[in-house]
Amino acid sequence: MSQKTAQKKAVVRQDMTRRQWTWKEMKRNKVAYFMVAPFMLIFTCFTVLPVVLSVLISFTDFNLLELPNIVWFDNYVRLFLDDDIFLIAVKNTLIFAAIVGPVSYFMSLLIAWFINELSPKIRAIVTLIFYAPSIAGQVYLVWGTLFSADAYGWVNAMLLKLGLITTPIAWFQNASYVMPLCIVVALWTSLGTAFLSFIAGLQGIDKAQYEAGAVDGIRNRWQELWYITLPNMKPQLMFGAVMSITSSFGFGGVVTALCGFPSVDYAAHTIMHHLDDYGGQRFEIGYSSTIAVILFLVMIGANALVKKILSKVGS
Repeated sequence: MSQKTAQKKAVVRQDMTRRQWTWKEMKRNKVAYFMVAPFMLIFTCFTVLPVVLSVLISFTDFNLLELPNIVWFDNYVRLFLDDDIFLIAVKNTLIFAAIVGPVSYFMSLLIAWFINELSPKIRAIVTLIFYAPSIAGQVYLVWGTLFSADAYGWVNAMLLKLGLITTPIAWFQNASYVMPLCIVVALWTSLGTAFLSFIAGLQGIDKAQYEAGAVDGIRNRWQELWYITLPNMKPQLMFGAVMSITSSFGFGGVVTALCGFPSVDYAAHTIMHHLDDYGGQRFEIGYSSTIAVILFLVMIGANALVKKILSKVGS
């Protein structure tokens, strides 16, 4: 666009109100808006509206059978001051998220970086090997067999054979082992969509940038990673961070599949479990919406923090 054309557009925009200018731009790009309309409609109906409704219902006492009764902030007061199980769930969720989120994120990035150095055929095979656990529907059967509570479990059988234990250990019924084992399983299945996005981002970097970097004084692969690779992958890094945060805060399925619901002594009880308990079993929809709102705010805060950290990458 020439400078003269840009100046002409600026003058035209000054002569119109903001609403008139916006409407004119929408008409000019009506094809683009038409193409994006189906996604925006689905996103609004199944994401935006549920969030808004959850916030509104969180201020009510609602059981799906009777009309909602407004109780204002009573649900929030009850959640933080009277619900001891919720505090346990918050602690477990933060522990799990603090470990699984960052570890799975950096593990996905480093493994994708190493796989990117392989030849195309070997790269495809190795990528499938690492990605397979995240899409296997019955992946928990493997861990359930490994840590079975009887002598037929592989871990118990090995420990008994070595004489390290005298009786089989009920791994997933022992509060001391539940959380560590669930964290290990979650990490094992964490190389999912974020992992594939990192590989795609690495493949899209222009090789000429590495040659230019070598001329400018980059000495080793770690400097290449920090000054060239990561700055070129900021969209993929942000997407991977969102996926890691989402999965780490919503990991309730791991515990339920391995330990049942609820877990022994609430040792791995999470906010997702608490939400499912009140919303799916007790049908206290107002109270469960309060839990959902708190979880939503925590995830938004975590995403904002990660975005701020990623903005400093390569700077």
